[in-house]
Amino acid sequence: MIFNSIAIASDHRGYQMKSELISYFHEIGYSYTDFGTDNEDISVDYPDFAGMVTDYVKTHEKALGILLCFSGVGMSIAANRHKGIRAVLCYSEEIAKLSREHNNANVLCFGAGFIDLSIAKNCIKTFINTQYDPRHSTRLEKIDK
Repeated sequence: MIFNSIAIASDHRGYQMKSELISYFHEIGYSYTDFGTDNEDISVDYPDFAGMVTDYVKTHEKALGILLCFSGVGMSIAANRHKGIRAVLCYSEEIAKLSREHNNANVLCFGAGFIDLSIAKNCIKTFINTQYDPRHSTRLEKIDK
C-alpha cells in the first residue's frame, strides 16, 4: 500500500466536498484525520489548514494529504511552501496518475467549486494506487535544492 492514512482539511468553501469525501473514505475503508474546518458558515483562512495537513504528512510515513478550497489554487500554493511537500492541483485522473508517477506528489488539492465529486473520488483512487517512478528523481532533487 502506497498510503496508509489520509489527512484532510478544507476552508469554508471546500467544507461540503470535504464532508462527502470523508463519507467516501468510510466506504472504501481508508483511515483519515480531519483537520477541519467544521462548517461552511464561518470564513476561515486556508493557509492555517494547509499547514496542519502538511505537518501531518511530513511526520507520518505513507500519509496522503488532501486539501480543498473553492479554486484549489490557494491551498496548493500554501501547501507547496512547506519543505518536503509536493502538492498538486488535481482536476483529472490523468493528472493524479502523472503527479504520482513523475512528481512523487503527496498532497492532492481540489477546487471544490470546479470539480465534480465523482471525479475527485476517481482522482483519489488513482492517486493512492499509483507508484512513483524513480527515474524522475533527478528532477525532484533539483526542486529540493
